[in-house]
Amino acid sequence: MRILIIGSGGREHALAWKIAQSPLVDKLYAAPGSDGMADLAEPVIVDSNSMEALAEWAQENKIDIAVAGSEVYLSLGITDIFARRGVAVFGPSYQAARLEGSKVFAKRFMNRHQIPTANFEVFDSPTKAKDYIRSANRPLVIKADGLAAGKGVIVTETAEEAIRAVEQIMEKRIYGDAGKVLVIEERLYGEEVSLLAVSDGTNILPLIPAQDHKRIFEGDQGPNTGGMGAYAPASVLTTELLARVEEEVLKPVIRGMESEGYPYVGILYAGLMITESGPKVIEFNVRFGDPETQVILPLLRTDLIEVMQAALNKNLDHLTLEWKTGAAACVVMASEGYPESYEVGKEITGLENVDNLQNLLVFHAGTKRKREKWRTAGGRVLNLVGLGLNLEEALKKAYQAADEIKFAGAQYRRDIGWRELERKNNKSSK
Repeated sequence: MRILIIGSGGREHALAWKIAQSPLVDKLYAAPGSDGMADLAEPVIVDSNSMEALAEWAQENKIDIAVAGSEVYLSLGITDIFARRGVAVFGPSYQAARLEGSKVFAKRFMNRHQIPTANFEVFDSPTKAKDYIRSANRPLVIKADGLAAGKGVIVTETAEEAIRAVEQIMEKRIYGDAGKVLVIEERLYGEEVSLLAVSDGTNILPLIPAQDHKRIFEGDQGPNTGGMGAYAPASVLTTELLARVEEEVLKPVIRGMESEGYPYVGILYAGLMITESGPKVIEFNVRFGDPETQVILPLLRTDLIEVMQAALNKNLDHLTLEWKTGAAACVVMASEGYPESYEVGKEITGLENVDNLQNLLVFHAGTKRKREKWRTAGGRVLNLVGLGLNLEEALKKAYQAADEIKFAGAQYRRDIGWRELERKNNKSSK
């Protein structure tokens, strides 16, 4: 089979790493790809911002399955555009991708299908949004309706903070047109967990739960990022809670999509808050999570191409996923200043020191190789994934690598997995 990965980040590098292991794959391409994954996937010289150009290239090169990494491609309708040329994309249609592309669509869809989520209101006027905030008298979450690279959500404590968030998003347009319309919702309290599942339009197959660390600073402080680290499996989603999420969230989404005329095929990502009253949906994503993918795929024993084929052929009910024992932990090394403004081109040293470390994977998120030297080329630069019999072992390996790798202004959190470790310590002390 001939496979095309669309994207260039750490998630796409992890996908290339996993897909390259499949005996079903004869040739693996990446558009645009990256220097970091060039030994796994041949870079494609085509305008990766043009869906039509990508589709034409895929048709001419007889691609069997294309895998869209970013939500941007799916929200632009890449699945539909490729389908017109007879090329399958593992990912939902333009209509179904609105679950992530529009917060307003997602919240109203959840209401229509009785999927548990926070109470909310929608505003297209900053004045009305501010009036609502002043009358609400409780902590709120302010969300840009459109895509904002994982950063369009501001969690607030006070009315003043919420009003500033409205001004930033709607008036100053820090997220561009994504902030023309706002969702304002009640703030949920509890512990977050990410549950990704594969869907063939009728059947749903959950992956192992993971936990992402969105905030830039330790202790979950500071602004949201695209993700500063993750670990899997996350025990906060117990067997009992997983069963509830399947019945109350995942299955209603798939049934609802089908009933509304756009069957959902691909990865459905439910960002959940485990509240005192049970799991509630914070958000949906319509693709592999980043950096959750980097800790889920190393634990998946099943051939990922077999999984994608089963979804595309609508026979997911005949597939059982097999998992490795143990845990995986990802530490994201980021540029100084991220998630705000940052400089690129900083020389990276020490990668050669971790090349031969066992139970360590290095996925390149934002790097370039120039004259045999690695340099930074993004906000999130490297994903260091440790594997172990337990989370402690996995984290030790990831941080061992982080201590070896250097670049000017490098920043990373040293508390990845802190809730899981705290939970284990509390159990052992009882």
